Amino acid sequence: MNHDFRQRPLNAAQARILATLMEKARTVPDSYPLTLNSLQLGCNQKSSRDPVMNLGEADIGQAIDALRECSLVIESSGSRVTRYEHNFQRAVGVPEQSAVLLGLLMLRGPQTAGELRINADRWYKFLDIASVEAFLEELADRGDEKGGPLVVLLPKAPGAREARWAHLLCGAVDLPEPGVARQDNLMTETGLAERVAQLEARVEQLEKVLRELGA
Repeated sequence: MNHDFRQRPLNAAQARILATLMEKARTVPDSYPLTLNSLQLGCNQKSSRDPVMNLGEADIGQAIDALRECSLVIESSGSRVTRYEHNFQRAVGVPEQSAVLLGLLMLRGPQTAGELRINADRWYKFLDIASVEAFLEELADRGDEKGGPLVVLLPKAPGAREARWAHLLCGAVDLPEPGVARQDNLMTETGLAERVAQLEARVEQLEKVLRELGA
């Protein structure tokens, strides 16, 4: 049975740990599965992370316990040092391409299809943006019998050329109401208009002073 993130959503630490394991499995396979120390370093690294986090061993330990209960993370035995690996694709029931996109969204936050294709380069080489969009749309249209949608297309931000996608593994994303967005835009436009009017008035005053000085 696929994990239902609507019933048991991840918290921020769990999402970071799971996505870090998914990343390292593809980018540094020789060091995978990861030790607790390597996992902590990967979770807290400054690059390719949004937001940057500072998880302690206790935070990671608690998060791993919760992920193991959901069969999302597996503890490896047979080594002097305990190592951890993800079980994302099997537990969630998605193909590799979809798992890659979800992992990137957990690590880097909302992204456009184009950004996802570029950022996925070391994980999986998508042929084009259309193929990325196809897998995203499949994840967005995921049926209730499979655990429901796993991504959502966010409203296009003012001035943005493309809309961004966000994952739903940590629960529903708070979307701004259209009326609120329009009100914010109107307030911004009003503020700019007032600022322009003030500047025009100041220029007119300066020009008047210059004319009087030149008289």
